[in-house]
Amino acid sequence: MSPAHELYERGLRDHLAPALRLLGLTGGPRTFHLPDETHWALLGLVEQRTDGRVRYTFDLSLVRRSAWTAAAFPRLRPDPRAVYGIESWRARIGEVLPVGEDVWWEVLPGPRWRVALDDSVAAVRHYGLPELRRRAERDRDAVDGAPYLTPAELEQVNTTLLAVPVARIQRAELTDGLLVLIGAWTRADAAARTVLRGVAHGFLSAGDERFAAVRCLDTLGRPLWDFAAPDR
Repeated sequence: MSPAHELYERGLRDHLAPALRLLGLTGGPRTFHLPDETHWALLGLVEQRTDGRVRYTFDLSLVRRSAWTAAAFPRLRPDPRAVYGIESWRARIGEVLPVGEDVWWEVLPGPRWRVALDDSVAAVRHYGLPELRRRAERDRDAVDGAPYLTPAELEQVNTTLLAVPVARIQRAELTDGLLVLIGAWTRADAAARTVLRGVAHGFLSAGDERFAAVRCLDTLGRPLWDFAAPDR
C-alpha cells in the first residue's frame, strides 16, 4: 500500500468518519445517513485509486422510505452511490457547492495531509447536509407534487430509454397542472431534449386531464424544457 493510501485509510478511520458522525450522521465508514422518519437521507464516499494515489468525493441521495419498501430491493437501506430510479433527489456534492461542478479531495503525504479531510467535512457541514435536510423537508411537504407513476411504472418508461444514451427519469410528479420529469440532464444535452420531447408527447397523448404540459427539471430542480401537446 502506498503512503498516500495508508494516510487516506488512517484519515478515513480516525478523522473523516468520526467528524461526519459528530455532524449527526450515522453509519460508516463509507456510507452514512441522517436519522429521518420518512426518508433515507444518505451520504456516500466515492473513491478513485490510481498510480498509488487516492482521491474522493461524496454522493448525496434522498429516497422515501415508503418507496424503498415498495420497490423491495434486496438491501436493508439504499446505497447513496447507486442509482435505483426511485430517488426523490440525488447529486454529487460539487453540484451543491458554490462552484457548481464536480469537486474531489486528495490526501497527500506531508505535514498538511489532513487539510483535504477538514475541507471535505466543512463542505458536508455547510452545504451537503443542509441541502439534504432541505430536500427532505420539501419532499415531505409535497411541494414537488404528488407522484404520478409507481416505481414499477417508472421502470417501464425507463426501459424504453435503454437504447439511447439518455439518463433515466428519476421522478415523475404532478404539480400545478404540469407533469414534472426529473433527471440528471443538462440544457446542453440535445439528445436528451429530443428523446424527452417524445416521452412527453407520449404522456400528453394519454389525455390525462390533470396536466396540460410536461416540464423537465435537472436533479437540482432547475427547469430545462417545457413540452405541450402538439396541437396546443
